[in-house]
Amino acid sequence: MNKRSFLTAALACLMAAGAQAQTYPDKPVRIILPFPTGTGPDTVMRLVGERLAKMWGQQVIVDNRPGANGWLAMEAAKRAAPDGYTLLQADAPPMTVAPYLWKKLPYDPAKDFEPVAGLYRTFYFVTVAADSKWNSVADLIAAAKAAPDRLTYGSSGNGGNLHLGGAMMAKATGTKMTHIPFKETPQVYTSMSTGDISWAVGTASTTKPLLQANKVKYLAITSRKRSPLFPNVPTVPESGGPANYELQTWVALYAPTGVPKTIIDKVNADVGRVLQDPQVVAYLNGVGFETMVHTPAEMNEVARKDSAMFKDLVKDLNIQLD
Repeated sequence: MNKRSFLTAALACLMAAGAQAQTYPDKPVRIILPFPTGTGPDTVMRLVGERLAKMWGQQVIVDNRPGANGWLAMEAAKRAAPDGYTLLQADAPPMTVAPYLWKKLPYDPAKDFEPVAGLYRTFYFVTVAADSKWNSVADLIAAAKAAPDRLTYGSSGNGGNLHLGGAMMAKATGTKMTHIPFKETPQVYTSMSTGDISWAVGTASTTKPLLQANKVKYLAITSRKRSPLFPNVPTVPESGGPANYELQTWVALYAPTGVPKTIIDKVNADVGRVLQDPQVVAYLNGVGFETMVHTPAEMNEVARKDSAMFKDLVKDLNIQLD
């Protein structure tokens, strides 16, 4: 191919990509989630999806595929055609920590997916049953030291933030606690409220209904400073816990590798518009979430930095999963 032919072909590709972006979407868009219905990420995705559907004039289908440590959703999204009509909602663990936890993964975060848009950041709470005798993290630690391996902490699966949050607490306090994984996130807090497990970390969006129903209580928030949304909840250090304990995460949209950049840029811009809607911001803040309006490049950098942090953390905690 001579230079003129090459330039002609390149121009044709660019024009085709531009035309594709202008007509996108011309059919329903499916967003796959590794989260159960009713959880924080699910409710946010449905809210954002409704706004996108109105903007696009096309249905946005929220496809919940929980279980198997998020692998069911990841594999389904990985196998999807890279045309922009199947997207993935994922949080930080499967994209940044899973490669260091598991000996074998059915996907490669860096090779199989590319970031589309950020959605939100969130913090966690150290949570116990409402009738628990523990009223501070110091009480929890004292109980763990008095009875090694007797205290249990729950999670929605090996390697997720709930698992890491418990393991980090045990490591930082020199205690031994038993990890109890559940199939779905809501089961963690239901079991905790009935006394089947001792404690767990949890986001406000997932635990707030139980808090309001007086089924659970918060001992501390896992951010560096108190939240203006929960001003009476102390930080972990203020509650007598380890000084450097911090646990936050983020949730973002991804696409199978190969989706045209023009489509990714369009989705990014449209999601950004939704996240700046005052009603959406108010909803997110109301459940303890902070909107995260990022370009794909910015989202990639966030994931890169977190990946480096989790690599060191997993090594330090000595967690290896088969």
